[in-house]
Amino acid sequence: MQSFEIIVKTYFGFEDVLAQELEQLGATNIEKLKRAVSCEVNKEQFYACNYWLRTGLFVLKPIAKFEANNEDELYDEIQKIDWSEYIDNDSTFAINSTAFSDKFTHSKYVALKMKDAIVDQFRKKTGDRPSINVEDPDLMLEIHVANNQFTVSLNSSGESLAKRGYRTQQTKAPLSEALAAGIIIMTGWNGETDFLDPMCGSGTFPIEAAMIAGNRAPGRFRTFNFENWNDFDPTLWRKVKQDAKEQEKQIKCGIYGKDKNQRAVRVSEDNVQRAGLSQVIEIERKNFLNTRWNADSGLIIMNPPYGERLEDAEEMVDFYAEIGTHLKHYYPGCEAWIFSGNLEALKFIGLRPTRRIKLFNGQLECKLHKFELFQGKKSELKG
Repeated sequence: MQSFEIIVKTYFGFEDVLAQELEQLGATNIEKLKRAVSCEVNKEQFYACNYWLRTGLFVLKPIAKFEANNEDELYDEIQKIDWSEYIDNDSTFAINSTAFSDKFTHSKYVALKMKDAIVDQFRKKTGDRPSINVEDPDLMLEIHVANNQFTVSLNSSGESLAKRGYRTQQTKAPLSEALAAGIIIMTGWNGETDFLDPMCGSGTFPIEAAMIAGNRAPGRFRTFNFENWNDFDPTLWRKVKQDAKEQEKQIKCGIYGKDKNQRAVRVSEDNVQRAGLSQVIEIERKNFLNTRWNADSGLIIMNPPYGERLEDAEEMVDFYAEIGTHLKHYYPGCEAWIFSGNLEALKFIGLRPTRRIKLFNGQLECKLHKFELFQGKKSELKG
């Protein structure tokens, strides 16, 4: 099966995790980029990337690379591509553009010139043209410019891979599914110890943990744009999905989500049910500060409130201090990872982190801190 280049976009800080995922899928010539990884795959692996990647956002297939120094050169280069290979007059398409260039400063203008070149090619050849549909296009296109270097790609994923399809309800400011999965993978957790998110919100951490522990493909609930492509191979696609089903395994650990908010508990339960994991994940209404851990070990991941208003600052510092105190006294033997965008309050946890990782939640800089909760005197360490 012939190999070709793909570029997979991801979040800042997940390049290493994504590269490891791609290697496990059999990709070759893997190269880490900024918020992306490039590699080579065959068609079966290409489909599997969309179906299996937990930290990928979009799987792009480059179809043209060129240099252009002005809008006329850009138009001419786009015209050189035979667009009838990918769409026809009855098709719809959409273009996403990113620009890091002094010459091409407006990404939307780049997309507009590309659109003009495509529809003009069809008008000249057929007298008709395909239509734009930004909501649900048959073909999604990406154009990226760095200085005067352009890459035109097919977006095989369509909607971001972070949108798994199981979460139709959400609480305020939920974590993306890919961000949650990446954080879990970073902890090294593999389903051999119990898992707890004591502030579970929409239930994303417990659901992604269960998908990892059960080796369940994150793409199993959704469709992908490559299913519209002219060269789509339904037999190969069925094989990828069947192979994934055969690789699922029984989840042997306990996976728990708790939240003090009744609506969050209801939303989590609905999402867990939609993901087909009601028999695996236990959701409960509980205030973390009134809980304790009754096992010798376990993994705790939490994303506490950040307190976005200025008047919340002092309250958040006190709250984070309470979190640290409660972990120290009532969760001995556990490993706790706290992800937060309140970098100041995070300093008041009162435990010394053994790892600090810089990540982003949207545009907000965040930190992921690891705390090892020892029995006895080591738990008194301050940082």
